[in-house]
Amino acid sequence: MRSFGSSGDAFAGMPASLGLLLSRVDVGKGREELYRDQLPALLRSLADQTRIESISASSAIEGVDVPRRRAERLVAPEPPRSRNRSEEEFAGYRDAIDALMREDRLDLPSPALVSRLHRQLYAHTKTPGGQLKAADNVIGERGEHGLRRVIFEPPPWQQAEGLVQGLFGGYRQSAEEEAAHPLVLLAALILDLLAIHPFEDGNGRVARLLTTHELLRLDYGVARYASIEQRIYETRSAYYDSLEESQKEWHDGAHRIWPWAEYLIGVLAASYADFEARVVAERGSATMGKSERVRHWVTTSAPAEFNFGDVRRAVPGVSDPTIRLALRSLRDEGRLTAEGSGRSALWRRSATRSGDDG
Repeated sequence: MRSFGSSGDAFAGMPASLGLLLSRVDVGKGREELYRDQLPALLRSLADQTRIESISASSAIEGVDVPRRRAERLVAPEPPRSRNRSEEEFAGYRDAIDALMREDRLDLPSPALVSRLHRQLYAHTKTPGGQLKAADNVIGERGEHGLRRVIFEPPPWQQAEGLVQGLFGGYRQSAEEEAAHPLVLLAALILDLLAIHPFEDGNGRVARLLTTHELLRLDYGVARYASIEQRIYETRSAYYDSLEESQKEWHDGAHRIWPWAEYLIGVLAASYADFEARVVAERGSATMGKSERVRHWVTTSAPAEFNFGDVRRAVPGVSDPTIRLALRSLRDEGRLTAEGSGRSALWRRSATRSGDDG
């Protein structure tokens, strides 16, 4: 609600850097439309691969960790019964995201929508979903041993219902008036929803589901083909930092939405780049083995510097051990150098490299 005041000051003074990011996202959207017409089978395959990444990553951001092999079983057409609370919440996010992806027509969001998303999220647990909080809560950064630090204190719980109603009313009005680029309005919506923190738990996951809803409604289909949740998980320190910066003075309506907007729209721009890389890699390596696919991407499509996560996104369906073996092989051949070790290593193509991988 605070970002959608009558003055519209929240959308004034957009940074030039954000304009460039918006341009990149809109160019990606145009290319996506071409691929949908030309490569429907390939895009269906990418959507299947992205689904498990998104469910797993959005859950992991909130400390809900499910081992990958078990996660693959839980997203199968006939999943097994959940064995613990983490799997129950994982299954809830699965059902919520699948329902969004199946929708033929999406309407402007409302308080009823976020309640439904929250209810789906907790449908497999004993927690009653869809109910607004009945006690105060905080926004915090999680560490390995729970809450690491408090980032923001939301309004008192008694105000949650009125603030949520005002938020979606203001968003609808701003969208109808085209007060800003649709993605800027989306960023403001998510910022305010997280500031209100209307539920006792699950606010982050509901916000990410709402983000997916709006991207699909606005015809930014990248959420189907490249995991936005995985990108957020890998940059979660920047996620918390940008939220913290944009929520300063939020209670007084004197906050700046731009740090958060640049982060979120930057994630979307990077996700479109991931999507493009996946299409190129899949088209060029349709008949290759899994290790060959890694080598092909590295030698023909990879940027000059990349990390393990970049490879995983570019060659979905290839196991981590296979990726590691392929990278080590290319390093031993002198085609790559590595700075650091493990998944945090920064890989660089050799200056002497030329041509495709035979």
